[in-house]
Amino acid sequence: MTTLDVRELPPADRHPKIHAVFDELDPGETLTLVNDHEPKPLFYEFKAEVDAFDADGYTVERVDAEQFVAEFPKRADCD
Repeated sequence: MTTLDVRELPPADRHPKIHAVFDELDPGETLTLVNDHEPKPLFYEFKAEVDAFDADGYTVERVDAEQFVAEFPKRADCD
């Protein structure tokens, strides 16, 4: 499992960094994302643009007001 905490990154740098880390995952692995807000727009972006994203396996948990932990799984059958 790979964990990426983007809370300290400038907002403009977050999505490119998240995509880059996700792309490096092996099929079947999961990116655990720590963010300061619910990453719902990112979920929809991944669902629409990233074929390897397993949207059915996505989960998100609100830890506190400024910490959300989301799981972005990569499909096991992707190349």
